[in-house]
Amino acid sequence: MTDRHAPTFAMVAGEASGDMLAGMLLKGLRDKWPQALSCGIGGPRMAEQGFEAWWPHERLAVRGYIEVLRHYRGIVAIRRQLLARLQAEPPAVFIGVDAPDFNLDLERQLLFLGVPTVHFVCPSVWAWRAHRLEKIRHSVRHMLCLFPFEPALLSAHGIDSTYVGHPFAAAIPMEPDKDAARRQLGLPPQATVVSLLPGSRASEVDQLAPIFLQTAAWLQKREPHLHFVLPTFAALRSRLQACIDRLGGVVNLTVTEAGSHLALAACDVSLVASGTATLEAALFKRPMVIAYRMNPLSWQIMRRQKLQPWVGLPNILAAEFLVPEFLQDQATPPALGQAVLDWLAPSQRLANLQQRFVDMHHSLMRDTAQLASDAIEKTMAR
Repeated sequence: MTDRHAPTFAMVAGEASGDMLAGMLLKGLRDKWPQALSCGIGGPRMAEQGFEAWWPHERLAVRGYIEVLRHYRGIVAIRRQLLARLQAEPPAVFIGVDAPDFNLDLERQLLFLGVPTVHFVCPSVWAWRAHRLEKIRHSVRHMLCLFPFEPALLSAHGIDSTYVGHPFAAAIPMEPDKDAARRQLGLPPQATVVSLLPGSRASEVDQLAPIFLQTAAWLQKREPHLHFVLPTFAALRSRLQACIDRLGGVVNLTVTEAGSHLALAACDVSLVASGTATLEAALFKRPMVIAYRMNPLSWQIMRRQKLQPWVGLPNILAAEFLVPEFLQDQATPPALGQAVLDWLAPSQRLANLQQRFVDMHHSLMRDTAQLASDAIEKTMAR
């Protein structure tokens, strides 16, 4: 399995955003090693690149301490079985894509067994849980960083890394085609459109989708002309529809499985869950309102470990509140709705925000697949 001409890459991506990142990375790896094999835990974007998923990524898509505890036995069983398979037939390298709670322990065990380990997406040690740095040092041979400030922090703790840029910066056009996106979604070309992105995990949909839909209804009463677009996945469609039905429906709501990127390209403003989607919205140059809720006990634990005042990636990268954030009890339909309305009027604030997002887009644009593949090749050679 360690043939340098046809290596096997073991990979784990734990949710939809990780699947997207891993799919882009796999394309770069296949360009360098056309005969390479890849296997482990992943989703449809990875499958498009020939990845063999032993488990689907949805099995790991859990966020929050209490939510993880509910699924702990099943997740640990998967990790134990995966380790046994990789120990029996070691890959050329193991690449953990995000999902640090699952991957770091697995990487430590694999590194002890002599398998080189690469982690793609530095955990947010600069935002919270800084104690993870020691764990990373003992688990990861090389870190692939999405943000330019991360390598210096890791180097100070003896961790090798490479800044590879963010693949979304290359995948998302500098000037998105709003009209084309609206045609594809069947939205009126002159409508004012709000995208609703409550997250890609079932737990996020349960916590945030009702609030986002109630916010849409609140907005509809004040601005009846508004249209809403809500991207989802086939696996979550019935869960989301049940939520819509409980609220009696939402006027002018389009639910689509065409992907969040199309929804962001089509919208004028986005109501978005904290996470990767906030960066995507910034790269689409869309003003946004960030919201997040989780189990109250999970929230109390996480807020004690928080190192920065921001949770949204655009705000973290800018080191200021470029866009508003509403967390836990602050995330109410009136508060979210008014913040959305504040973005809909043309203003100098809006123009300044969009220019900041253009600058951010340029700073994150690199040939991520090439840089990552070269770093992985050097790690394998060591």
